[in-house]
Amino acid sequence: MTTDPDPRPLIGEPLALDLLNTRWMRDGTMQDLLSSPSGLAVWLGSTGLDERFEANPVTLLHTTIARDALHAAVDGARTEDLDLVLDQGRIRATLTAEGPGEIAEFGDPRWGPGWLAARSYLELLSTAPDRIRRCAHEACVLRFFDTSRNGTRRWCSMAACGNRAKASRHYARSNPRNE
Repeated sequence: MTTDPDPRPLIGEPLALDLLNTRWMRDGTMQDLLSSPSGLAVWLGSTGLDERFEANPVTLLHTTIARDALHAAVDGARTEDLDLVLDQGRIRATLTAEGPGEIAEFGDPRWGPGWLAARSYLELLSTAPDRIRRCAHEACVLRFFDTSRNGTRRWCSMAACGNRAKASRHYARSNPRNE
């Protein structure tokens, strides 16, 4: 279990989007939490997967493959790569004392975090695909699941990107260009 804090500006999204948000912009530079196994450990801890999966180089590789496949699928570019990730696991139906259940199983558990994120994306698509959003700020690459009542959320964070956009619009109105 990791004790390092998660440095990302947006955490707690559904697992698929949370994995996508392991890349973000800071001061015009792309940051990547998954650049090392220690960053993977931070992500696993932040998502509660650290009890089930080990942060090692192979798990890191498989998780970044899944992230790239998710990115392509969310952008509508390719879905085949996500299918390859989904081929690495399956859901097994079970019956427990509490009732029916499901267990995720993997041929190689090092695919687990990426596979669970890919599965999360399928669940989002079956629930409300129109609520999967990219932040409206032009310099932001973060994704979120819009849970607002009327479905009009535009920013990953109103405090960050929303305020920056408002400040930019205010500055543009206050300081007209001299041509």
